[in-house]
Amino acid sequence: MESQFLGNKDFKITNQNVTESCPSNIAIIKYWGKYENQIPANPSISYTLNHCKTNTSMEFVAGEAFSVQTFLSGNEEKKFAEKIEKYFKSIEVYLPWILQGKYIIKTENTFPHSSGIASSASGFGAIAKCLMTLDEVFNPEAYSLEFKIQKASFLARLGSGSACRSLYNGLVVWGKTQELATSSDLFAVAYPNEEIHPIFKNFNDWVLLIHEGEKSVSSTVGHGLMTTNPYAERRFQEAHENFEKLKSILATGDLEAFIKLTEHEALTLHAMMMMSDPAFILMKTGTLEVINRIWDFRRITGLPLFFTLDAGANVHLLFPNDLQQDKIENFINQDLLQFTQKGGVVKDVMQF
Repeated sequence: MESQFLGNKDFKITNQNVTESCPSNIAIIKYWGKYENQIPANPSISYTLNHCKTNTSMEFVAGEAFSVQTFLSGNEEKKFAEKIEKYFKSIEVYLPWILQGKYIIKTENTFPHSSGIASSASGFGAIAKCLMTLDEVFNPEAYSLEFKIQKASFLARLGSGSACRSLYNGLVVWGKTQELATSSDLFAVAYPNEEIHPIFKNFNDWVLLIHEGEKSVSSTVGHGLMTTNPYAERRFQEAHENFEKLKSILATGDLEAFIKLTEHEALTLHAMMMMSDPAFILMKTGTLEVINRIWDFRRITGLPLFFTLDAGANVHLLFPNDLQQDKIENFINQDLLQFTQKGGVVKDVMQF
């Protein structure tokens, strides 16, 4: 129930300056399609990254007229400030003090903008963490750590759906599914660590920057087009079915099945885009070249290099952190980097 997150009106505000950091995440089972108030149309599960983060400082000047000023890597971003002002107004019921002052928000990403890594996820995650730190200072009630993270995930979701998954480490679930009793549409939860085979706890994620510019169709528009997509309901059903399969895969350590499911989910995401009205394609020629070369490499060598895609052209290369990774890294450097726009690659790991 959302009522558990309603704010305490007995607060006392003071000038504060807080700093928080939040990583991005990459989904294995994709979230694509939503209902009002950022409710997902299907459950999703993601890996939280280790190095790709947003670092945010939030200065709160108590008693000033409500306003938001935002800076990204030192440059003022007025459009983003307008978006944050609208967001803050929408969550006042959960943080009753939020409009009682002025904000100066400074944020930096440890990864390139438009790199196929969800900056909205890490960005809104960091903002939600800052807000919860302020709320803890302004309210007399003591929060448990579990509640603080859960409410931060809830607030992050209202800014950017996938952001709610970035508040936890490891594998993270968002969206109600019978495969996980604690799952919710309102916030994300960590997937039980004890139900994950060790092989899935130490992975590389190298992102090939095939296209570094702005996407032709935003994710917000793409989600909206699912409301008229004739294949949407079947897709939502399939996500539930894939979650059931994944639960078994994670428990048994079936890497081959994990690869098959992960790549199928990535391609299904882009298939939904192509079957929208109007249809759109975010993959580039380089994206397809990389996918085909990965398939050839895996067929010839048997080595577990595979891919996933976000809502864009860039390719997330996934492979275990083990003794075979040198051969995989050599292949990436020698055969795949040529398809990037500027030789760009972001190297991250998923360890927990």
